[in-house]
Amino acid sequence: MTDQASLAVSPYSVRAFDEEYVPLLAGGPTTAERHTVGRAGVVMGPGGTVIVLDAHAAGDRSGVGNAERVRLVGPAPATVTERLMGTAWDGGRNVSPIHIAVRTGDEVLYLGTARVSRAGASGGVLSDCELLLDTPLSRDLLDRVRPRSASAVLPDLTWLRAVNGDRAAALEQFLDGWYPATGGTERPSSSAPRLPEGLRQLYRIAVRRPDVLGTQNRILPASDLLSDPLGETLVFGVENQGGFFWSLLWTMEDAESDPTVWFREYDEKPVAEQEPLSGFLLQFSLFEASLGADYLALPRRLGAAQVERFTQALHPVPLRPFWPGAPTHFYVAPGLVVHVSGEDGEEFDVWAGATHRSALDRWADLPVDWTRFDG
Repeated sequence: MTDQASLAVSPYSVRAFDEEYVPLLAGGPTTAERHTVGRAGVVMGPGGTVIVLDAHAAGDRSGVGNAERVRLVGPAPATVTERLMGTAWDGGRNVSPIHIAVRTGDEVLYLGTARVSRAGASGGVLSDCELLLDTPLSRDLLDRVRPRSASAVLPDLTWLRAVNGDRAAALEQFLDGWYPATGGTERPSSSAPRLPEGLRQLYRIAVRRPDVLGTQNRILPASDLLSDPLGETLVFGVENQGGFFWSLLWTMEDAESDPTVWFREYDEKPVAEQEPLSGFLLQFSLFEASLGADYLALPRRLGAAQVERFTQALHPVPLRPFWPGAPTHFYVAPGLVVHVSGEDGEEFDVWAGATHRSALDRWADLPVDWTRFDG
């Protein structure tokens, strides 16, 4: 008879086990509760929790994200919410184990135990939970439980040719390619008629693609625009924790067509961004697209030679550096945006975001120390 202890220590990370054993991992078939969370199954009992996921390549639902991370997307029933949120609050201490398995066709592969690293809730209901596997998956096993999609279509680089010719067209083409439309109807903005056309264009695009206003930092909606404490500038962009903001000079006359953008930390003097509003909005959009992407490649800090190797097959975006605090350059490929930031010219922070993990394959064998790699 197979018991819970033998299941937990057997090398199921390299072979399948019968799905009938799932309740045993949770403490026994007579006491196990079965729940459905999105497309995942969750079995809970006094001895532990088993999360059974489907093998797939998508990044917007429950599944294996990379060799270390698993995602469970809700909404979840109250008992599941209570257990997993309790695990998150407790930091993984004093809780029963969480086991992860993936269904691949007729097989169920056991991947090992995991701990909750992040859990989000809406109205007291678990909406999104990230778990870290205690033992990272091998590359071969990762490809089995997170199979490649043969139908992935990556946004192209048509917009790049227009960057220094028609920036409004470049911005719209990039955003339309990167963000799926939500089904709204675009309409002209009727508020703040004295705003520069670049901002008004962004607001028109945001009607159908609201994420274009930012996922980390934010471009304020037209209805929320405000002046700075002295009433000298119009604040239109803010850092996510309120540490700095971007503004335009306030004027009672018609807005300048492509004004200077001013960056300011609250206790410092304003500093001009190197690109005017037309270039700034494209840079802001590239920065936010990389930060909010479903698939990420995050190396630890790199030296100049490593950055050159990391970006050598990519296309540089022909704009002057973004963000005075840490000058930032952008590099792109179809479905991929990379930003490289550095203050001293010797060490750099590099962040790559992609619309599909296949865009990250170029770095699978690169000898760098990864903080996170979803390829």
